[in-house]
Amino acid sequence: MSYTLDRKMPPAPADVSGPKPLDGGWGWMVVFGAHISIGFAYSTPKALSIFFKEIQEDLGASYSEIAWISSIMLAVMYAGGPVSSMLVSRFGSRPVVMMGGLMCGVSMVTASFGSSIVYLYLCIGIIGGWGLCFNLNASLTIISKYFLAKRPLANGLAMAGSPVFLCFLAPVNQFLLGHYGWRGSLLILGGMMLNCCVAGALMRPVAQPCDPRACAPPQEVKQTNNTKSSGSCMKNVKTFVDLSFFKDQGFIIYLVGNVMFIFGAYAPIVFLSAYAISLGVEEYSAAYLLSIMGFVDMFVRPGTGLIANSKWIRPRIQYLFSFAMVFNGTFHLLCPLMTTYTLLVAYAVFFGVGFGMVFALIFECLMDLMGSQRFPSAVGLVTIIECFPMLLGPPAAGFLVDIFGDYKYLFFMCGGVITTGGLFLFVMNVYNYNRLDRASRGDDAEQNQNTTENQEQVSSSEAQMELMDPEAKETNTAQLDPEDRQETG
Repeated sequence: MSYTLDRKMPPAPADVSGPKPLDGGWGWMVVFGAHISIGFAYSTPKALSIFFKEIQEDLGASYSEIAWISSIMLAVMYAGGPVSSMLVSRFGSRPVVMMGGLMCGVSMVTASFGSSIVYLYLCIGIIGGWGLCFNLNASLTIISKYFLAKRPLANGLAMAGSPVFLCFLAPVNQFLLGHYGWRGSLLILGGMMLNCCVAGALMRPVAQPCDPRACAPPQEVKQTNNTKSSGSCMKNVKTFVDLSFFKDQGFIIYLVGNVMFIFGAYAPIVFLSAYAISLGVEEYSAAYLLSIMGFVDMFVRPGTGLIANSKWIRPRIQYLFSFAMVFNGTFHLLCPLMTTYTLLVAYAVFFGVGFGMVFALIFECLMDLMGSQRFPSAVGLVTIIECFPMLLGPPAAGFLVDIFGDYKYLFFMCGGVITTGGLFLFVMNVYNYNRLDRASRGDDAEQNQNTTENQEQVSSSEAQMELMDPEAKETNTAQLDPEDRQETG
């Protein structure tokens, strides 16, 4: 049975270099720091939607224009993946996360003085997006260095920062909006986001064992570095934007499904509060829908990490990922039927379950395919590609609201795209792993055939030697040199 599972889902490439991950110890403090930085990275673009109605009325923007704020922020967060990966490789996760937290705080403080929608695009979208990018990629990378056997659980706990902070920020932002307006709220939020600097301080670099050859004082390296610095930079760029991943069929399948999910993932969150208000729900109750979603998501992510870490599910983790996408998309399709606050609460609960399952698995599935050594390069390439659907998804949904004056069409669009992506992942993974299974069985059969042929040749040679007549043996003996004849005698 175990042989079948291993063949059905080939394990990730083994990491042959470097020390074995600790799977505990200070790694749990690193997970706590990643929980904070990832929490701000994913929850901030969602929680900012609380301010959108006020900003829209103050600056005279349309639904599609106001949606570009979160969309640009998320797109920059994803597009900066290769740059963040190179900085992490050069300086480590700790300074990168601290710099990201500083940029996030500065972006919100400067945005509070904005007088045009374009100014908010620059401050919140560009500067804030870069800060969130540094927080996200550096946190994911250092987790893969501290954990291996318990990596799904560690990823689940770190990714749970998103729902925890969303559950906290949604009502807090609504409270701040009611007392200080959207400008004062952004000013306070910027101060809160400086806590990412504290989270980065917890990300202590992994101690590497000292190799005597590596620890020897370099003699010729100094001269070489001066002459080959430009070549090293180009090598780093090729490392973190590695196009050879497109030769991997499993990576392409994952990428297509992931892009379809990202396109429809965030628009329902951005417009959920506004949709509830359009149905006559009070503003605080509408904001609590995001808190309900975040509260459910908070428990689903680590729970999904525990389930994915089990010996029955981990070999089939790609199938669990596709099921989570279909589950998430189905409830988006059902959302237009939710016309009362009670039904909207039910939708928020199931939305949190599906969203939490997907994001607890989305990076773990990539690690499962690529291995932790290739993961920084793979995640950099994935995030820079995902920036395009991230950039277009929420504005496309807002454009549908502008055209039809109804929110139901954006839920139909997002649910349809996500469900299609989940079904695509499931069907293509079945095909891909069956193909790998057949290829593996063919290689084993060929290897067994070669072994059998070699054994037959050896047996035939031994039999011929035994049947040799005495004259042939004497002839062979006579052909030996004198020294060999003395030794034989």
